[in-house]
Amino acid sequence: MSGNSIGKLFTVTSFGESHGPAIGCVVDGCPPGLALSEPDLQPDLDRRRPGTSRHVTQRREPDRVEILSGVFEGRTTGTPIGLLIRNEDARSKDYGNIARTFRPGHADYAYLHKYGIRDYRGGGRSSARLTAMVVAAAAIARKWLREQYGTEVRGYLAQLGEIEIPFESFDQVHGNPFFAPGNSHIDALEAYMDRLRKDGDSCGARINVVAESVPVGLGEPLFDRLDADIAHAMMGINAVKGVEIGAGFGVVTQKGSDHGDELTPEGFVGNNAGGVLGGISTGQPITVSIAVKPTSSIRTARRSIDVDGAPATVETFGRHDPCVGIRATPIAEAMLLLVLMDHALRHRAQCGDVRVATPNIAAGAGTGTAGS
Repeated sequence: MSGNSIGKLFTVTSFGESHGPAIGCVVDGCPPGLALSEPDLQPDLDRRRPGTSRHVTQRREPDRVEILSGVFEGRTTGTPIGLLIRNEDARSKDYGNIARTFRPGHADYAYLHKYGIRDYRGGGRSSARLTAMVVAAAAIARKWLREQYGTEVRGYLAQLGEIEIPFESFDQVHGNPFFAPGNSHIDALEAYMDRLRKDGDSCGARINVVAESVPVGLGEPLFDRLDADIAHAMMGINAVKGVEIGAGFGVVTQKGSDHGDELTPEGFVGNNAGGVLGGISTGQPITVSIAVKPTSSIRTARRSIDVDGAPATVETFGRHDPCVGIRATPIAEAMLLLVLMDHALRHRAQCGDVRVATPNIAAGAGTGTAGS
């Protein structure tokens, strides 16, 4: 009931705070027999961790993950997997000036009024620091789904502030500090972020995520539809304010003759549905796009109030991401992986090896990019 877990059969429960001694999670429901060790999880954590470029927070956290349980002689046992990352570079004194005030746009105000207490050091539980555990847990799902179905989940930065980034290739996403799917706009992105930092301000971003080789039939209508659970998971990421699947809000201006993806013996002609029909995966690429709001912790002076309701001016110092969207790509991938893993296990539990009688026409499954 406290909202710290995601998934029904593949369940991830996180714990810890941004400036506590450690953050961690328990992964329950992982099938036994999966070869697993820390090196399987670390690459995704290295993609998400802070301090990797001048455009993100300079908090220096190695984010070294430890497997505490659930693995014996290199393989999962089917019992809960405990994961831990120790906080090594917290600097709580940076937050002393906001201990009694609220950052505009931040969770400070809501947390205090809900719980009657809040951890102001780095935002406590509301910090994006906690997404490290989501990424660690999802690395397990990535390995299992890849081995079982060949599923691949990849994301990229589609827009940074006002700058739209054309998709060129997934191969280029990891060759630059922005997770941009091409190099043509890197200089413009660098200059934009340098100006933003100099101004003490922040910006939003758009992240696209694509899952390919997803088995047909995942999803539990009516109220646990695959797309509904994907949207639920994506909105669980700090700072996400919008989610689109397939054509998203583009459906508003489409005609039915344009939107409905026609079927041929070779496959679907398009993918406006984003790989989900009636809440069930079709075998096409699942395409998701998320909107990430500007960072609330900025140096620009803003009007606010203190805990007594008196007027106050807030300036946030310390180490913060001028755009949290820059590091959000592996987080968005992680959330999609967790949902797909959970639904893959749920489908196996209910339907076993049930196969549809009609030929699988999903092979010609349209585009693999999101947010078109």
